[in-house]
Amino acid sequence: MLSSIIDAFKVPELRKKILFTLGILALYRLGAYIPVPGIPFNQFASSFQDSGVSMTMLDLFTGGALSNFSVFSLGIMPYITASIIMQLMQGVIPAVGRWAKEGETGRRKITQITRYLTLGLGLINAVGYLLLFQSPQYGVVFSDAIPHLVTDILVVFTLVVGTALIMWMGELITQRGIGNGMSLIIFVSIVSRVPSAIFSSINLQADTGMGIAITLLILVVVLACIPAIIFIERAQRRIPVNYAKRVQGRKMMGGQSTYIPLKVNAAGVIPIIFASCLIYFPAQLAALFNVEWLTNVANAISTGWINWILSVLLIVFFAYFYTSMVFNPEETADNLRKQGGFIPGVRPGSATVTYIKNVLHRVTLPGGIFIALIAVVPSIIFFFTNNQLIQAFGGTSILIMIGVALDTMNKVESQLKMHNYDGFFK
Repeated sequence: MLSSIIDAFKVPELRKKILFTLGILALYRLGAYIPVPGIPFNQFASSFQDSGVSMTMLDLFTGGALSNFSVFSLGIMPYITASIIMQLMQGVIPAVGRWAKEGETGRRKITQITRYLTLGLGLINAVGYLLLFQSPQYGVVFSDAIPHLVTDILVVFTLVVGTALIMWMGELITQRGIGNGMSLIIFVSIVSRVPSAIFSSINLQADTGMGIAITLLILVVVLACIPAIIFIERAQRRIPVNYAKRVQGRKMMGGQSTYIPLKVNAAGVIPIIFASCLIYFPAQLAALFNVEWLTNVANAISTGWINWILSVLLIVFFAYFYTSMVFNPEETADNLRKQGGFIPGVRPGSATVTYIKNVLHRVTLPGGIFIALIAVVPSIIFFFTNNQLIQAFGGTSILIMIGVALDTMNKVESQLKMHNYDGFFK
């Protein structure tokens, strides 16, 4: 792997992309520590430590930006929520569904609407956080030197601009850097919390030696789980395909055998991200309306058995939903028919579509259950131990980090092979 990293920096084009990506991510982390103007930082930081579980989890996905009340306090969640809404609209609104099939032109329309929707959700969240942090629970009091209305407008404007900047940074990484920008931003946000979580885990026990032993045990378990997660992430169900021989001009074409690769976890970490956004959406509503019963509901579904059951159900649902969005059996069967391909023992046409659908459903179920268990089991352990390292290195965090790392490594590997270098996966 070290030699592959060295080879990556030998290619000027790839080196520029990697350095550009690292530079944008460094700017994002810098923004997570720049507080919003007018906020009494020390007063807010001390009151945030007593927040509920829902706010703690929201802070995890922002990389600590929310606990700092920084310009990036809203994080990437408004964009993720907007993306979920647009994904759902493709199956509800026919026009949006047609855009998704129009290629680059349709994707541009969907992207543009997602951007506007992100800013709208960011505005709602910004107003909600402002009202929440001014409530007696946090008691943030602005200086009287500036009229409170002006300060409120400045805070909301800064948070919305921060959301727009994060969205812009993510798109820049996707277009000019390496990997998916939004995924890398979430990856960096989670990884940035690991050092403080390790320190907290060591100091959780009265005996420092015991704290170090428990922390090392957790890290060993995490490292042992990584190969199993990678195995599932790269596992495939291959459907054999044969091509009939045909004469084209003076050449004999076809007669070859290949396969259709169906990943066991075709949706990757998307189901976990979508499920997390929906589960913690009540926390965002509670921040907006500052109603006691809504806050209690948000805290109830953010932890405990309700959270575990909802997480499993939503993750499995989104595994099926997202897989159906990215893989179309009808289109695959039609392409096979046009190219003279067929699945051995299966008739072309509707029978092929039915066969592919059945295989896809059987493959998706174990993949969805696996990632659901990986996401929920650490949450159960954290519920009984209150160890911050388990929260930071929980199943959701591990799957997101591994999924993003594998996706980024695959993109770097493809770039290396274009320049006749060996990749990471030899």
